[in-house]
Order: sequence, then structure tokens, then C-alpha cells
Amino acid sequence: MIRVENLHKHFGGFHAVDGASLGIAEGSITGLIGPNGAGKTTLFNVIAGVLEPTSGTVTMQGEDITGLPPHTLFHKGLLRTFQVAHEFHSMTCRENLMMVPGGQAGESLWSTWVHRRRIAEEERALRAKADEVLDFLTISHLADHPAGAISGGQKKLLELGRTMMVDARIVFLDEVGAGVNRTLLGTIGDAILRLNRERGYTFVVIEHDMDFIEKLCDPVICMAEGKVLAEGTLAEIKANEAVIEAYLGTGLKNKDQVSA
Repeated sequence: MIRVENLHKHFGGFHAVDGASLGIAEGSITGLIGPNGAGKTTLFNVIAGVLEPTSGTVTMQGEDITGLPPHTLFHKGLLRTFQVAHEFHSMTCRENLMMVPGGQAGESLWSTWVHRRRIAEEERALRAKADEVLDFLTISHLADHPAGAISGGQKKLLELGRTMMVDARIVFLDEVGAGVNRTLLGTIGDAILRLNRERGYTFVVIEHDMDFIEKLCDPVICMAEGKVLAEGTLAEIKANEAVIEAYLGTGLKNKDQVSA
């Protein structure tokens, strides 16, 4: 689904992404791991249009999407979440979800005068879909709570819910487990698996928790110093001498300590 070829992103003399090449298979849940500073989030940002690459190409099912802005990629079904959840604090969780789809009739001042029935029907449909999403994520009890008042883990679920309000095809999840308790992390993992198996979502996941990666991801890609170092199952990654050196510099004797 996604092909990255010889991608570079430089910030002055610092090469955050330095010739990375990789592929993301449609229908997969691909894990992306690597030491701090490996270039994982920068790679996400370039693919998702948040940053323009210095050089290299990104294609989505054969179409060159290099440098396209996030709103254009959004309409193509490519979405990303962030390490820190972004929500409309004072709006309810339901309202946050209802805001996601673009091109709503109520966005036009003219329509608010002459198409009131259409707007009302659209809002009823959006409300029903938002409630379905909240129920799927097991947070329907938070529907009327201000999004700014829920926990960090619940906000991560709400971000995942946003991807369900549109026809997402591939979702890039950046440290979805950061600051999330184990129970909620399990709920998030279950939701990702269901979306993958039941609705055909493709996911790419940056995560520090290797148990979470092991539960969800195959294949796993390891980055270091802006480059792709290795790809395979998590067991193969853990046994890779170059990966161990990148993390610890101590060889295979400490391979079980590998984490993102």
C-alpha cells in the first residue's frame, strides 16, 4: 500500500531520515521501532504530509503522494495520530467525532439558511455514527463528557475513533500507548486488531512497549540513525546483531532487553 524510496529529511546538517526505504503491505499491522532519535516520528511526519522531504519518494498504491499536504492525504484515506492527543477540549466526545467528516452542509452559511432539513438529517446520521464508534471502542459512557476532561488513554481511544468517522485506509499511530495504563492499552490493542480484521484497516505503529508490538505487529521494522536497519518478525528483530548494537552496543548477550 505504501512504498518509501530513499527518503531523506534534513534539518540543517542533521539527517533525521537518511535514505530510508520500506514498504507497508495492505491489510498489515506493521510495527516501527528503534532507539530514541532513530527518525521514526520524522518518517511518519514526512509520509503523512506534515513535513516535506528533502528528497526521495512516497507512493500509495502506485500513486506518488510525496509532499502532499495532510488534508489531501486525509481524503485519500491516509491518517495519522500523534503522541499527544489533539482534541477539542470543551466539546463532548461525541461532538469531537461528529466534527471529523469534511464537506458537511452546515459548514456553509448559505446552507444554514436554505437547507436546514438537510443539515438536520446529516447531523442525525453523524450522531448515530459517532455513537456507533463510541460503542465499538467501549467508551459510550463518555459520549457527553468534555473531551478535555477524560484520561490520556481515553483520549487515545477517541483519536482512534476519529479515524473511524471517515473511510480510513491506512492509519499511522505514533506511540498510542504513551502514558496509558495497562487496562486501557489492552482495550486500544483490541480495537486496532478488530479494525484490522473486521474492517480491513492497515496500521503502522510506533510504540515503546514490546509486548504491545508483539501482540499486534507483523512485520516489525527497526530504524536507527535515520535508516532502516532490519525487518522481520519481532523474534527475528530481537536476534539481529545490528539491532542489538544500535540499542545497546553490547552484542547478543543482552538481546532480550531490546525495546523501542
